Amino acid sequence: MNRFIDYLKIGPVFSYFIRVFRKPDPNQPTSVNLRMMHGINRISIIMFLFAVIVYTVRHCTR
Repeated sequence: MNRFIDYLKIGPVFSYFIRVFRKPDPNQPTSVNLRMMHGINRISIIMFLFAVIVYTVRHCTR
């Protein structure tokens, strides 16, 4: 049961969202692949949030 509760923890998910939208840390090593991955993740998060907002507005106006 304890392992199941560990799977439901979403704290690391929110810390990733915060880390993606922050300025890059100059002390961390960077590469083109990592920067592209974070850029694509930013786009997908923004598109998802936009879709949730549109869905909510459409649902509430019916």
